[in-house]
Amino acid sequence: MTTPRERLAALGLDLPPVAAPVAAYVPATASGPWVMTSGQLPSVDGKLVATGKVGADLTQEQAADAARTAALNALAAAASVTGGLDGIGRIVKVTVFVASTPDFTGQPQVANGASQLFVEVFGDAGQHVRSAVGVPVLPLDAPVEVELTVEPA
Repeated sequence: MTTPRERLAALGLDLPPVAAPVAAYVPATASGPWVMTSGQLPSVDGKLVATGKVGADLTQEQAADAARTAALNALAAAASVTGGLDGIGRIVKVTVFVASTPDFTGQPQVANGASQLFVEVFGDAGQHVRSAVGVPVLPLDAPVEVELTVEPA
């Protein structure tokens, strides 16, 4: 049986450093049996991989790729509290915010960029409940933001 860390590596991905907060909050915290993350943006090395609104500046597919990047950052934040990626036992709840035009209705497909990563890395333990929410704007003009609730191993 492979571990989440091994599955992530098999995808050609590394867990990035935890993204520095852009305001007054912590990236993740434990409370009771859960670890919750703050919303994580699609950044690599401190720079957003995309900006703007889905349906105007980005396609649904580009936004799904950005959601995957944000999901990787959310995993890093959660892992910083659980003692590493293998310390995450289960993905419980995912919320994906999508900055989109008023007529864009593909938020669930954008959120699949994050959801599919969790299943690829955690298998059945990556199955989760989810909300995909369209919003007019996100911090730093990010197209997506992902937050998690996980159960430690």
